[in-house]
Amino acid sequence: MADAKHIQVYDTTLRDGCQSEDVSLTVEDKVTIAERLDDLGFDYIEGGWPGSNDRDAAFFKEIKKIKIRHSKIAAFGSTRRSGVRASADRNLQLLLRTGTQVATVVGKTWDMHVREALRIPLNENLEIVNDTIAFLKKNFDEAIFDAEHFFDGYFHNPEYALACLKAVDDAGVTLIALCDTNGGRLPGEIEAAVTAARAAVNCPLGIHCHNDSEVAVANTLAGVKAGATQVQGTVNGFGERCGNANLVSVVANLQLKLGYHCVPPAKLKTMREVSTLVYELANITPFARQPYVGRSAFAHKGGLHVSGIQRNTATYEHIDPALLGNDRRVLLSELSGRANIVYKAKEFGLEIDSASDDKIGALLDELKRLEGAGYTFDGADASFELLMLRTLGLVKEHFNFVSFRVFDDKWHEDRAPFSEAVVVLEGPDGLRTRNSAIGNGPVNALDSALRSALLPYYPNLEAIQLVDYKVRVLDNGAGTEARVRVLIESTDGKRRWGTVGLSSNVVEASWQALVDSVEYKLHKDNVKPRAKAAAGKQNGTRPRSPKSAENSHAARPKA
Repeated sequence: MADAKHIQVYDTTLRDGCQSEDVSLTVEDKVTIAERLDDLGFDYIEGGWPGSNDRDAAFFKEIKKIKIRHSKIAAFGSTRRSGVRASADRNLQLLLRTGTQVATVVGKTWDMHVREALRIPLNENLEIVNDTIAFLKKNFDEAIFDAEHFFDGYFHNPEYALACLKAVDDAGVTLIALCDTNGGRLPGEIEAAVTAARAAVNCPLGIHCHNDSEVAVANTLAGVKAGATQVQGTVNGFGERCGNANLVSVVANLQLKLGYHCVPPAKLKTMREVSTLVYELANITPFARQPYVGRSAFAHKGGLHVSGIQRNTATYEHIDPALLGNDRRVLLSELSGRANIVYKAKEFGLEIDSASDDKIGALLDELKRLEGAGYTFDGADASFELLMLRTLGLVKEHFNFVSFRVFDDKWHEDRAPFSEAVVVLEGPDGLRTRNSAIGNGPVNALDSALRSALLPYYPNLEAIQLVDYKVRVLDNGAGTEARVRVLIESTDGKRRWGTVGLSSNVVEASWQALVDSVEYKLHKDNVKPRAKAAAGKQNGTRPRSPKSAENSHAARPKA
């Protein structure tokens, strides 16, 4: 793609993104993110403000030890103080100590801020910004000026806002980033102001938007349309208040929709990985509905939609999710149609003829009955796969449930309570075993007792770990008699799967989800049970009685 179409990407996740009230990154986190952004192909990575805290200063020392192949590391600061020459300003001296190629400084361009925040004459501010940029140009390869509150300044006093830009342009600034700092302007206003700035200065322009009106991405695109050649923002839109422009969406829109070149196409496919990494290091749950990279961004639930994408994905998808490393997902619910069932069957490796197999109708009816009762399979694909196998008569019985009991004890006010679970199962050899375990709660105890009973037969269950547990109360008006839905997410280190349980008893609902998790693992591994010859004598077991509907786990789930 021609150079004229290239839009520089300036990332400020490590500085502006860390101003979000729920984001705190260690030095090691920041270095890790910088490495990934460099690999992704971003042009600039703003590492922080060395004059504001020790952590940012430490980052600039650590990043020197890392081989950065593409990105330029930028240090951030502010223009010099009133009454002090740039060469003597402590903040600017700290920028010099970082040893970066690029220095970015923020300066005032709204006359109201000059009068009320800085409390200096308007002409003095022009001298400050000019002197600061002239000093930085002598000491850095590039000097970028963040024109703070430019758009508000332009619409209140356009002559003065443009005069500020001319002052830094005259000083030889590398690029001016026009900032919608309060995030209150709309795309039409952005485009008009960038157009005016473009006519007033000779240097390149960038666009830096905040999301307080929820149009930061749209404002950024409007800025590019008006002539900006650099976009500034953060991964996942992290930032103060409502956040910054989300570079994930900005880059995707510019490159996939508007024909600009931001990052190599092959690297664009890692965008979802980068987004997830930043969420994880920030200890924030990824936003499922985030455009382009969210788990739900290409999730289809309605039967009409699923039928459409089976014929042509463009019927209900604006791009191929793989372009950003995402996946297409088909969900199951009371809104599902036969197409959903057929799609999921193929996903599970089952071939079903949607035109002739009556079992599809039965499975669809059962799905809708269970959803109506309160089950949900959106996050419980493993439970649905087992339900499908049972309905199609393809399930393999690995064990048979007999009974469980749970005891909760608290022996002293200042001691934590504990739970004991007793589980009785019939193993694949027909022998009945009784196993007990103690846990820090009933679910933990049940999980331990269940595994204790099954591990002698299925050692592969040792690898299962419960990684998430959610409880949802369905009948809010029923008080303690309300039904609850439990969703469990499990992993064996190779894959993750979700299971669901439903009951007016939270322990029973948890048990259902736990058993499905174990059954799914056994089904996927397709292992033969290990012989347990001595088990009957050791545990007082007896031969298995004829199977009844009440004791058969294959009859689950029930409303």
